[in-house]
Amino acid sequence: MSGLTRRGFLQWSGLAAGSLVLGCSSSPKAAWQQSAPSSPAVFDAFLAITPQGEILVQVHKVEMGQGTYTAFATLVGEELRTPPARITLVSAAVDSAFGNPMQGTGGSNSLSTIWTPLRETAARAREMLRAAAAQQWDIDVDGITLDDGELLHPNGRDRLGFGALAAAAAEQRVPSDVALTPPDAWRYIGRELPRVDGHDKSTGRARYGMDVKLPGMRTAVVAHCPHALGTLVSFDATKAEQRPGVDQVFEVPGGVAVVARDYWTARSAARELELQWDPGPSRGVDTAFIRRGLASALDEGDLENARDDGNAADVLEAAAQILEAEYALPYLAHATMEPMNCTVAPRDGGCDVYMGTQAPDFVQDTVAHELGIARSDVQVHNQLLGGGFGRRFFPDMAAEAARIARHTGTPVKLVWSREDDMARDYYRPPSLHRLRASLREDGQPEAWEHTLAAPSLLPHMGKDAGGALAPQWMRGFANWVANGLVSRIPGWFGPILAIEGANDQPYAIENVNVEAVAWDPGIPVGIWRSVGHSHNGFVVESFIDELAHAAGADPAAYRRALLADHPRHTAVLDLLVDKAGWGQPPSGVHQGLAVHEAFGSVVGQVAEVSVEGDRLRVHRVTCVVDCGLAVNPDIVKAQMESAIHFGLTAALYGEIHFEDGAAVESNFHDHRMLQMAEAPEIEVHILPSEAPPSGVGEPGTPPIAPAVANALFAATGKRLRQLPLRLT
Repeated sequence: MSGLTRRGFLQWSGLAAGSLVLGCSSSPKAAWQQSAPSSPAVFDAFLAITPQGEILVQVHKVEMGQGTYTAFATLVGEELRTPPARITLVSAAVDSAFGNPMQGTGGSNSLSTIWTPLRETAARAREMLRAAAAQQWDIDVDGITLDDGELLHPNGRDRLGFGALAAAAAEQRVPSDVALTPPDAWRYIGRELPRVDGHDKSTGRARYGMDVKLPGMRTAVVAHCPHALGTLVSFDATKAEQRPGVDQVFEVPGGVAVVARDYWTARSAARELELQWDPGPSRGVDTAFIRRGLASALDEGDLENARDDGNAADVLEAAAQILEAEYALPYLAHATMEPMNCTVAPRDGGCDVYMGTQAPDFVQDTVAHELGIARSDVQVHNQLLGGGFGRRFFPDMAAEAARIARHTGTPVKLVWSREDDMARDYYRPPSLHRLRASLREDGQPEAWEHTLAAPSLLPHMGKDAGGALAPQWMRGFANWVANGLVSRIPGWFGPILAIEGANDQPYAIENVNVEAVAWDPGIPVGIWRSVGHSHNGFVVESFIDELAHAAGADPAAYRRALLADHPRHTAVLDLLVDKAGWGQPPSGVHQGLAVHEAFGSVVGQVAEVSVEGDRLRVHRVTCVVDCGLAVNPDIVKAQMESAIHFGLTAALYGEIHFEDGAAVESNFHDHRMLQMAEAPEIEVHILPSEAPPSGVGEPGTPPIAPAVANALFAATGKRLRQLPLRLT
């Protein structure tokens, strides 16, 4: 079962899950019933127009800072010849019209998946509006144009607003084929337009899950078992219950809930609980145990092959010059700036859920199951997300909030403190990598061997996912099948999401072998910005740098020779070398570079670093990205900057230690984030492209750690192969 990629597996599993929901797709009008603020004329599940001429676009992908709202408005605005700022974005309710097979946001594909369909939706509406105008004016449709929410008569004088024609236009025959606005006529695509949500976010008007307030709402916190596989032995709530403002204290799976009039009352009361925990199977699971377990898995485990080109083993056996290296990466927290929260409000016949989630259909299914009601009776009001990075893909907050609301019978906002979040995360998994390579006499690599061990994400992130994708009456059976499947997949394929970026590394080496083994100590793990690429970008780009230095070659020139068959990579590398002033750093500053492809985009970065004693400083990062067509170049630059800061935080500071399966770090005092004074100057260059848009949110993260590590080697001669990077 070799050669299965993350994308291939997800496509395969998506088809399997999608087959369970065939015949359940919603009509366009039904898709608007829970979301529309009025009774608009509906053109599609994505697009409607009110009698007042307001253009409504339903957004089924969440906005968590990556610019989704602006992208949707730009594509629709282009085809309707209307400024994106005049388009109203509506967060879509859960509806099968948006499931493919699920209504999730991840994988840096929000724009790429709607690039053509959304423009076609708007183009069809444009033609239907023109047809309605032609009928009203009793003229041929040719010559009727659109501009800023109006249709213009060929005579240049008469005009009709979209609102006046919306109802009639929606009744027109839906054209099967439409011409999209050609690039030479684009007004908005490719321009650095202001973000449509920028004003509300900068003035405090934007609303996140933490901002939700409902009549009669109470606030809950949960004192959780700190041990990953531990259990509650006993608790005494006497002191907590005596606090003024505390309503109820009761046990929930995994801990003890405190419900009170406000957050501070609930949190203070929770601190007065007398709790006794049993670490259970987590006893002895500490950071050293985890490192030994990964090493043992590499030594003795059943490695699954992920790539096997040529005959790497025999070439290495006969080689005169072999380089070997071992790289280690730790558990990482997501540490989203908005702490985890969820509000569940029971009502007659159902309930409302308010939270920022990357997977609203999982939330709907989870809450319906916890409350014992139909999914259709659960309305998920998705909020803006104060950071996601993969953490908000999991419905654990919704499940816990639903259990508490079921107990209280009142609207309840569940809030996790920063400490709760750090202790209960679905962490980026650790990994251990061993690499060997042989060099020919000319310094070029002849063989490359990469073995890695890591926990598999699937048993953690795939649990109960099958049931959410199936009809509700099949939920139990679907979960039984899916949970059995995801528990076995690591044994069949290894940790498949941990090999991306390793099994498809682009360098022209004739003999390549990549193998992986899954080993899991039981600590919850999940997707983290750039997923497996966050491991393998560091490992591959560090080791190729080692080969370059062993060959006595310039690292940029060495890469370029090995990337001759990859024109996108070489174009990124060439522009990067030029813009960074490669080889000519300021006095006392040293450079390192990395180039990595992820989520369809190629990103190259040069880091400029200085070292003083045991302290390092990253002064400047030059970044070049080929992400296909840049719909909004300013947002592409912002995402690269965000990814660099995110990845740099992890490279310099990110690490979660464990004792008896409990996270040691608890807040930002011992889990450092990059501070403004440490932030490097960042210069982003976008490679011009006519290809469709590809990923932007995640691909900028993998190159920064190896670029800094390679610069540190240039500065000190010391090769750092473990994250976070430490000089002592």
